[in-house]
Amino acid sequence: MPKAAIKVRPQDAGRRMSLDEFDTAEGQPGYVYELSKGIVLVSDVPNRRHLVQVQEVRRQLMVHQLQHPDQVNMIAGSGECKILIGAEESERHPDVAVYKRPPDDEDNLWANWVPDIVVEVISAGSEHRDYVEKRQEYLLFGVREYWVVDADREEVQVLRRRAGRWTERVVRPPKVYTTKLLPGFEFHCATVFEAAEAVGE
Repeated sequence: MPKAAIKVRPQDAGRRMSLDEFDTAEGQPGYVYELSKGIVLVSDVPNRRHLVQVQEVRRQLMVHQLQHPDQVNMIAGSGECKILIGAEESERHPDVAVYKRPPDDEDNLWANWVPDIVVEVISAGSEHRDYVEKRQEYLLFGVREYWVVDADREEVQVLRRRAGRWTERVVRPPKVYTTKLLPGFEFHCATVFEAAEAVGE
């Protein structure tokens, strides 16, 4: 008889759980659940200000994908993909993940399909997770670039993998960011921050 799925609820924040248990758990709707070093994290679904920023990042990437389908296999959001970091007992759901190639292993998809670019948009309370915890985890997982979009600071922290470490660059409007991973792509962070400003807090 199949084992009943573990239920995860908001009151489980701080609960210890293995990655195997968490990966098959069912979350109470209306919240975002992640596992950080074996500890369940629970947060509210981000607000509209966060949403419009994620949408603008995705829009720019999808325009490039349409123009250069050979460069991008998939662009996924937090509810469409996950990153399983077994060594850290962590499961992450990035705001945007860009995969240049299709997966090699469908059976162990989220433990082995490494996005080339991961983007996190800072929301209230996510600063430590996005700037500190995920920085190390995404490096360990093999992500090639990690962008942290911060509308309050009006800057994007770009981390690029080099010799097994991150090199860091900060991009602020009106600068446009380009990456060797997506030849011809230009990331306009100014329009992301304009979207955030139009919505307000």
